[in-house]
Amino acid sequence: MNNTLARFLAALELAIISSAAGAGISPVTTEGGVPTLAPLVERVAPAVVNIAVLSRSPEQDNPMLQDPFFRRFFGLPEQSGPQIAAGSGVVVDAQRGYVLTNHHVIKDAQQIAVTLRDGRRFDAKLLGSDAGTDVALLTIRADNLKALALGDSDNLRVGDYVIAIGNPFGLGQTVTTGIVSALGRTGLDIEGYEDFIQTDASINPGNSGGALINLKGELIGVNTAILGPAGGNIGIGFAVPSNMVRAVMKQLMKYGEMRRGRIGLTTQDITPEETKRLGAQAIHAAVVVEVAKNSPADKSGLRPRDAIIALNGRAVRGSADLRNQIGLIPVGEEVEFRFLRDGELRSVKARLEPVPETEAIGGESISELSGATVADAARNGRPEAVAVVEVVRDSPAWARGLRPGDLIVAVNRQKVHTTRELTAAFQIQGRLVLTVVRGDYVFTVLLRR
Repeated sequence: MNNTLARFLAALELAIISSAAGAGISPVTTEGGVPTLAPLVERVAPAVVNIAVLSRSPEQDNPMLQDPFFRRFFGLPEQSGPQIAAGSGVVVDAQRGYVLTNHHVIKDAQQIAVTLRDGRRFDAKLLGSDAGTDVALLTIRADNLKALALGDSDNLRVGDYVIAIGNPFGLGQTVTTGIVSALGRTGLDIEGYEDFIQTDASINPGNSGGALINLKGELIGVNTAILGPAGGNIGIGFAVPSNMVRAVMKQLMKYGEMRRGRIGLTTQDITPEETKRLGAQAIHAAVVVEVAKNSPADKSGLRPRDAIIALNGRAVRGSADLRNQIGLIPVGEEVEFRFLRDGELRSVKARLEPVPETEAIGGESISELSGATVADAARNGRPEAVAVVEVVRDSPAWARGLRPGDLIVAVNRQKVHTTRELTAAFQIQGRLVLTVVRGDYVFTVLLRR
C-alpha cells in the first residue's frame, strides 16, 4: 500500500470512528488496516424499503386513446393496461409505520406496496404528497419496524461523508458512499422548491426515495434526482434535505397536503451594485422587487429595494432560498423579516394569509385534466388565466398535484388566458407541460411526455 493511500485510509478511519463514537454505535472494524462501514450499514439498512407502484397508463386518462378505431389507425396496441414502477422509501416512524418517499415515485398510483429488507410485504396507504418538494408520506401496518431518525441538514458541510441507500426494483438493497459536494442547489428545474444536497454518492434509477445518511446513522436527505445522460449516474446526485422533509411531513401528517400561504413579495438575488450600496451585511440577501397591494408584505411595511437577510432568525441566501423558507410555513403563521433599508437594519412581522380566491367565469371539464373543473379566471372582468375550480380527490388531476384555486397560466411556456385557449393548446402532439401559479409559488405539471 503506497503512502498516499495509507494516509487517506487513516484519515477516513479516524473520521468514521469519531463520528461513530459520537453517535454511540459500534466502532468500525479495521482488520487488515482497512476501515469498513459495515456495522453502520447493518444498523440502518433495515429502515430502507422497496416501493412498488401500480399506476394508470396515460392512455387510460385520455378518452381518445381508448377508442379502438383511433388506436388501430395510429398503430397503437389493442390493450393498454396499468403500469408498474418501483422506487425506494425510508421508515421514519416505527410505531405509526410512516414511510417517506418521493412524490414522483407514487404519483398516479392506484396501488402501493412496501417490501421490507426481511422480505415482508405490505399494502401502503398514501397519507399525503407534495409535488413542489417531491416528498410523499405513506403508512403501513407492520410490527418490528426499524426507523431512521431525521438529522439536522443545516449542520451539513461540503466535504462531509454520506452514504446513499436504496432498495430498487425488488432486487435488494444498494449502498454507495461519497461526500457532500454542494449545498443549497437550485435552478435545476427538477421541482418547484429547490434546496438540494448535491453528492457524488451514486444515486441510480430506482433509488429515488431512498436514504442519504451521515456517519451517525441519521437521515439527512431523501434521494430524489440524477443529473446525467439518460438518467445514468455521472457523480452528480441530489437529495431533499431533512429539514425541508421534516417541515413537509408535519403538514402531510396533519392535512394530507401542503397548505401554503401568500406573503405578496417578488424578489431577486442581490446584485453587486446593491451589495456595494448596502454594505457587507447584504452579501447574501433577497432584494424586494415588487410588493402586492394589500398583501401581508404590504401591510407589514416592506418596500421595493429592501434587502431581506433573514426570515425567523434564519439567514436568507437569496431569492430562491427565501421562497423555499416561506413555502414551508403553514397559512396563518407569523413570520419575522430582517432586512436592510438604506444601510439600516430593520425588522417587521407579517402573517401568511390564504391565497385569495379568483373570480371564475363558468366552469367545465377537460378530458386531459380528468377530475378537474376549470373556468376562465378574470380580473376586473377580463380573463387572465384558467382557474382550477374543483378537483376530485384521488382523480388523475389530483394525483398530478392540481388543487382548487390553482391558476393555469401557460402550456409549454405559451401563455393561455381562457379555457378555449387551454383546450386548443392540448391539441398539439408530444410533450405537454402546464405552468401553474399557486399563491406566490409557480410550478409545472407534466401531463404528457
